[in-house]
Parts: sequence; C-alpha cells; structure tokens
Amino acid sequence: AARRDRGDNRANQSAVCLCVTLRMTKTALVLLAAGAEELETIAVVDMLRRAEIEVTLAGLEDAHAVKCSRGVVITPDCSLSKVADKTFDAIVVPGGLGGAKLLAQSETVGELLRAHEHGGKLVAAICASTNVLKTHGIRRGARVTSHPSVKKTVEDFYAYDDHAFVVEDGNLITSRGPGSAVAFALAIVRHMMGAAVAHRVEEPLMIPK
Repeated sequence: AARRDRGDNRANQSAVCLCVTLRMTKTALVLLAAGAEELETIAVVDMLRRAEIEVTLAGLEDAHAVKCSRGVVITPDCSLSKVADKTFDAIVVPGGLGGAKLLAQSETVGELLRAHEHGGKLVAAICASTNVLKTHGIRRGARVTSHPSVKKTVEDFYAYDDHAFVVEDGNLITSRGPGSAVAFALAIVRHMMGAAVAHRVEEPLMIPK
C-alpha cells in the first residue's frame, strides 16, 4: 500500500509539473493576409518557433493558402476567426503593402490588437504594418519606426524614429522592412523569453557582425 501511495504521489507530482510547463509556454499570433511580405512573415514564425514559442499563423480570410507579395504561397495554421476569441502573449503583424491594407480594413484585427494592447500583451509590427497599428488606434504617441514608404502616413500619430531598424517602446516593437526581419523577430524573442534564449536562437544562424 505504501509503495502504491509513493507511486501515486510521484504521478501527481509529474502531472503538476506538466501543468506548470504547459502554463509557462509562451504563445504568439502572427497575422497573414494576401499580399503580405513573405520574408517578414516566415522570419518571425521561424525565429519564434526556434525559441519554443507556440506560434499560430492565422489567415485573415480563411485557412486556405495565401499568395504573398512576391508570389510565395504560405498556408496558415488556421483562419483568424478560429482564434479571434483567444488571448496570446504576443500578436505580430507582418508588412507588405497589400497585406497591411487588408489588415487595416479588418474590424476583427482592430479588436484583437486593442484587446492585446489593453491586456498588456506584446504588440509587434514591421514595415507597412505600422500603419495597421495607427489605423486601429494602437499606442498613440509611442516611439515607432516603419518602412519609409509609410512614414508620412504614421509620423503624425507616433514619435517616429528614422534611424533605428528595430524600435522597442514598452510592449510595442516595430521595425523597418524585410532586411530587418530577423532582428525584429529576435527582439520579439528577447522580449518574450529573455536574452539567454535570444542568444541561443541567434548563435547558430551565422548572422554577419
């Protein structure tokens, strides 16, 4: 009987450890719309998954394959409607003029962004999608950057930074474009998981210094 009790205790302890581990898993929602910048989208999903963040790539319209700005086709994990009622630790908005325009027009995207901002979650946008944040009223007056093509559209709403490739202002991270996509993704990893994990992800990538 004593051996059974010890065995039951070990099983219970294992179950508790598993529950704690599951609760500690960080989650991120990455939005995908037709005309998205594929390099930015893939860089973010790839880096975050290397950091063992649970990433959901959600298609704006549905779960069907999406044609991106340079003709690369990406299949999302699910439709945005399937996860619209969920809360993530981070929500990430890739750029691409076509994709950004569609995301800016979406009421669902606006509701999700505002809910995550108000909940103190990380909101991140790159390239033209800084304008998605502006359109949906996210963090007026925050320090941001964007692709130069949308600077004039957003600089009246934000404290615009012309020099940094990645700008962090509290729970808001923005970046400039495809060339800064890996740095942007690593900044998200660092914010969510800490410097040690970001270094572990970055080291084997052989990024030129």
